[in-house]
Amino acid sequence: MTSHSKKRSTKAGLPPGTLVHIGAKKGVAPRITLLNYDPEGVRESEVTPADLAEKIKHAPGVKWVNLQGLGDTHMIEQIGACFDLHPLVLEDIFNTEQRSKVEDYGNYLYVVLKTFGYETRGTEERIYSEQISLVLGKDFVLSFLEANGVQFQSVRDRLRSGKGQSTKLGADFLMYSLIDAVVDTYFSILERLDEKTEALETELVNRPQPRTLQSIQRLKREGVFLRRALWPLREVISSLQRGDSPLFSRNTLLYLRDVYDHTIHIIESIESLRDVTAGMLDIYLSSVSFRISTVMKVLTVITTIFMPLTLITGIYGMNFTYMPGLEWHMGFFVVLGTMTVISIAMLLLFRWKKWL
Repeated sequence: MTSHSKKRSTKAGLPPGTLVHIGAKKGVAPRITLLNYDPEGVRESEVTPADLAEKIKHAPGVKWVNLQGLGDTHMIEQIGACFDLHPLVLEDIFNTEQRSKVEDYGNYLYVVLKTFGYETRGTEERIYSEQISLVLGKDFVLSFLEANGVQFQSVRDRLRSGKGQSTKLGADFLMYSLIDAVVDTYFSILERLDEKTEALETELVNRPQPRTLQSIQRLKREGVFLRRALWPLREVISSLQRGDSPLFSRNTLLYLRDVYDHTIHIIESIESLRDVTAGMLDIYLSSVSFRISTVMKVLTVITTIFMPLTLITGIYGMNFTYMPGLEWHMGFFVVLGTMTVISIAMLLLFRWKKWL
């Protein structure tokens, strides 16, 4: 948590439903857009909190109200008043450190999702998360974003173009489309993790460095972070696709089943990543141990070769008055030759024994 975030202790002693932002602030200027559509066409406009209620009243068809930026309490209160949202829902929207969940309030569903991305801080690339809150009613969908919500651009483009059946179906299909767009962004994160994993595996095989261990630990932390955030998502999608809420039609439930399959695939990939990183740690430790043993083997061979040579030079270095060969003019060369023969013989022996 950064210095720009408020901790949960900030809410200590406050009554339930008090709007206090919890989590890292993104610094995005609040902005409300209203998109409504029916078989006759799509209409889109930016609205202010003051004229939101009037615009909603005269907007035909399915209404999609999108708020990006959670810095303005008044905006969220105005949206809550227009759609009669429970104060606890508004409180949860401001708490951006929640796990994924779904809550049924009878006339509407409240869903919390997480989206992820990478940011560069200095020379280090770090993963971050953002919270997306969705509310589904009979003929409306509300979305509350911390940032600009680029993951919804594809949904918005399909509605504008009128392609497919998006504009012919109800708010439940729009809700499915938004959830599906969020889940699709997870695949790009998995691809990025796969690239990092492959690069680390290549580095492990070629020549691991101390920084390799740091990269493995960082990848492991990212996997744990994603696993903790995505595991609750399975229960969210499972609850939706079971059809417990009458707000989802039978046709949309079939599409939600496909999203559920994608969610299972993503979670399995995260689990696989955990096993791979654990294996890479073992490979790194084994590689370091192998390099140390190789160095020790070479040093041991060198030491063993020089032991008889040291013995010979030690004997002839003793200060006795008479020693055999001291007065012989070929003695020095014979000793050098003997030392060379001994060294070569020991090297050949080590090679024969496959110690080198």
